[in-house]
Amino acid sequence: MFDQGVGGQEGRPERPLADQFEDLLGGRLLAWAGGIATMLGIVFLVGIAVDRGWIDEPLRILFGCLGSTLLVLVGAWLYERKGRTEAALAAAASGLSGLYATLLVGTQVYEVIPAYLGLAGAGLVGAVGVAIAVRWESKIVAAVGILGALSAPALTGAGTSGLSLAFMAVALTTAVGVLLWQRWNWLSLGAFVVSAPQLLAWVFANQDQHLVATLGALIGFWALYLVAAIGYELRARSTEQLPIPSLFLLLANVTLVVAAGYFALDQAGHPGAASAWLLGLAAGHIALGAVALRQAIHAEIGSLLVAVGIGLSALGFADALEGLTLVVGWAMQAALLVYLASRASREPGPLGSPSERFLAGAGLSLGLALGYALIYEAPPEGIAVGVESLGSAVLGLGACAAAALYGRFALDKIDPVIGRVCEAIAALVLLYLGSIAIVDLAGVTESGGTRQIGQALLSVFWTLGGLGAVLYGLLRDVQRFRVGGLALLTLAIAKVYTYDLAALEQLPRVLSFIVLGLLLLVGAFAYQRIHVAAEDEVEEGETEVAQ
Repeated sequence: MFDQGVGGQEGRPERPLADQFEDLLGGRLLAWAGGIATMLGIVFLVGIAVDRGWIDEPLRILFGCLGSTLLVLVGAWLYERKGRTEAALAAAASGLSGLYATLLVGTQVYEVIPAYLGLAGAGLVGAVGVAIAVRWESKIVAAVGILGALSAPALTGAGTSGLSLAFMAVALTTAVGVLLWQRWNWLSLGAFVVSAPQLLAWVFANQDQHLVATLGALIGFWALYLVAAIGYELRARSTEQLPIPSLFLLLANVTLVVAAGYFALDQAGHPGAASAWLLGLAAGHIALGAVALRQAIHAEIGSLLVAVGIGLSALGFADALEGLTLVVGWAMQAALLVYLASRASREPGPLGSPSERFLAGAGLSLGLALGYALIYEAPPEGIAVGVESLGSAVLGLGACAAAALYGRFALDKIDPVIGRVCEAIAALVLLYLGSIAIVDLAGVTESGGTRQIGQALLSVFWTLGGLGAVLYGLLRDVQRFRVGGLALLTLAIAKVYTYDLAALEQLPRVLSFIVLGLLLLVGAFAYQRIHVAAEDEVEEGETEVAQ
């Protein structure tokens, strides 16, 4: 009986479980167990020879190199003569591992091989491993060859010299080319994990003497990691979603380079240059993303690069700016992200659709702007005693309200729920801004307290606002306006009957109660008339339909 069972190829019978187990144990596990056992046997033999004084240190290294090289040659002979077998792969991978181990012992333990020779030898081993891996299309051999070559500076004790960094750059460049050719995404993430700590060690060891070279190296490795993450999709103009390893590599690359460069500049006493570093990388990511979107190379990559760039710009703004300028910058950034979200694709991906990512960034930017404004420019106590600078409060909160209003109209068609949320945020910000403006303009007393007339006018403002929203909701038949207006009227009533009654003097208290009462009566009358008229229209319509 034929199906698409385990193994997945249509038209082939599903193999019995016993046969699959036999293939796994006999064809794979035995081969790899044999390769590892052979390598360990060589190690043990060398250990016996050392204990009995048969060979000295240089001979030990020589025998280790010869034995490991023999394993690689045996693997190559098996593969080329006997076909692709697990025994050939196991022998080659074990031999490459043995060569790296021998170089490590020769440079770090016995110190009979100079560091530069050990580095060159590791490069040669890595090149051989990469060549074998490409010819055989073997991820395991590639992992040993590529990751071993990238680990060579640390394994051979080359330290944080310029030679070790140059070697790692060449090895990484070669590795990136191979990984893109074969599209081995998980291995590219492994290359980052192996090389990134060595890059950081070099940066912090050389930042004081060679700051420009440090930044140049960071930019170079950033470019290599970026190509490793997205190079295949850009080259092939693939319409597929960006693989998860590529996403992780892209975000880890940004984090590494941004943090390393920023702290290097900051510790060197250049805080302005550190901020410029953030904003420069932000601009670079936005530019690359814009090109990818404009040229229709890859929509997801373009949107992700732009989102990363705008996120970096938010950090750069926070580091370089302060006060009102920072609030306005974040609000403008939120509006820009809303615009991008309205134009981006809504096709889902591993990290959500591009539109959803832009919306998340817009929410974060607007939240940062509002949070900063409420802490520094217009704190909540402003409702009681006013604010330090009404102009700054108006501009800061006004920018936040404008960004939210833009989101309301830009997102209404593609995501009405988020559009309504933006509408509510804008209404609350404007209400809060009007409230602190009334209190601030009324002034404070010599003792620092609020003037009584300011609180009375605040009660009137809330009542008028709530009544206006209710009437608008009735006339337009929009329930959210009616509910919001009733909620604000409830808040005004609670304030008048609690705070105003207890804290205000006679004249402001009278003003609060009279205006509240009259407005509520007008509102009740209008509500009943409009509501009854609406019900009569509905009943007439139903009657006409029935007739």
